[in-house]
Amino acid sequence: MTFRFTPLPFCTTWLLFIFCVVTSLYLITSAKAQQVGTVRSSILIIELERLFTDSQFGKKIALEIELASVELAKENRLIESRLEKEEKRLTERRETMTPTEFRTLADEFDSKVQEIRQAQDGKVRELNQRREIRRGMLLQLARPILEQLMRDSGAAIILERSSVFLSANAIDVTDLAIARIDARIGDGSKLQ
Repeated sequence: MTFRFTPLPFCTTWLLFIFCVVTSLYLITSAKAQQVGTVRSSILIIELERLFTDSQFGKKIALEIELASVELAKENRLIESRLEKEEKRLTERRETMTPTEFRTLADEFDSKVQEIRQAQDGKVRELNQRREIRRGMLLQLARPILEQLMRDSGAAIILERSSVFLSANAIDVTDLAIARIDARIGDGSKLQ
């Protein structure tokens, strides 16, 4: 059995050579990029919730909201205590009143409780709205940082991890994004 060498046409040889050069350059560039901590991929993955919980600015937002929530809870307990005492006094006075007088006072008390509940629910909604506004602010500030991360990685898109069924962990840039956000905006105290 003898093998016969058949030379490839010039065009095919040239294309094969170009393919090998491009592939080698890509592998070298990818290896160098990964050595300095930048992923090379056309698709990146990020966990937005971790941007909020692990970045300095996100932690500051969480602390502000937590402190406001604690104050609101204290206020609610104080109001609840006052209302319980008022209800107890009203119940104790019931024996000395006519049913009509008691019903009038009971209805006034119920109206007062409903107004207070609505006011306190409004404060909770306002607190939630403030948290969402601050989170939106973080995303707005992070956008140019994430865009630069995309350019550095050669990516065309960043997807949120929760919307991805399966991916390689190598394309998750959450830690890198947090580090860059922290370096650029810190906890946000220097922002205007």
